[in-house]
Amino acid sequence: MPLLAASKADLSDATLLRYSRHILLNEIGIEGQQRITSARVLVVGVGGLGSPAALYLACSGVGMITLADHDTVELTNLQRQILHTMASIGSSKAESAASSITAINPEIRVVPLIKQLNEKSLKSLVPEHDVVVDCSDNYLTRHQVNRVCVASKIPLVSGAAVQFDGQLTVFDPRTSNSPCYHCIFSEDENIESPPCSVTGIFAPLTGIIGSLQAAETLKLIIGMGSALVGRLLMIDARTMRFTSIQTARHPNCSVCALKR
Repeated sequence: MPLLAASKADLSDATLLRYSRHILLNEIGIEGQQRITSARVLVVGVGGLGSPAALYLACSGVGMITLADHDTVELTNLQRQILHTMASIGSSKAESAASSITAINPEIRVVPLIKQLNEKSLKSLVPEHDVVVDCSDNYLTRHQVNRVCVASKIPLVSGAAVQFDGQLTVFDPRTSNSPCYHCIFSEDENIESPPCSVTGIFAPLTGIIGSLQAAETLKLIIGMGSALVGRLLMIDARTMRFTSIQTARHPNCSVCALKR
């Protein structure tokens, strides 16, 4: 089921041409593209994962994209964070990413948000969007985003990458059988990964995960195919093996059990 009803507004000739390769797909068509152009997506973090995720969402015509990141661009980011350039070094990641996206697709609205998100700010921000894409790189933010998405019943597309290993899943609190992030990665367990500045990161892996996050987000908006709800997709870039495991909602989860 799509998140949004198709917009009644007609797409302009230029817009039809821009998205013609989407519109040719039976699963999308004009109605699906109208849903995309009416959608509002929050991308948390515009680094290694957020760059490709935001870029493909923008190219696909998502009507409004909020880019939340409090960090600034550094030289070491340019190995994988493809929205930023040498000219961006020292500037806000959110503003740098917004500038790159607008240069590619000036039709959409891009909102750079230069602030460290916390649970209070997320409570006002998340409900203004149709999907949240978590591209953050720390355990605390992931759990804060998850709690607010559960409370707001907003789908969450979650991705992570470290060294050569990546993972991707979708949490949809609108459905009774969907786990939440806390069901799988309990906040009580200390499983925070060291930062990539210590462990390293394979650059193309962030592109793979971020692109898949964009794909899952578009599928949710259109109501197409089967989302990764209740499945955790794990990728080993050393062997390029994709493994999918079933995940289940924890009946006593302290985050989502009482929200059903």
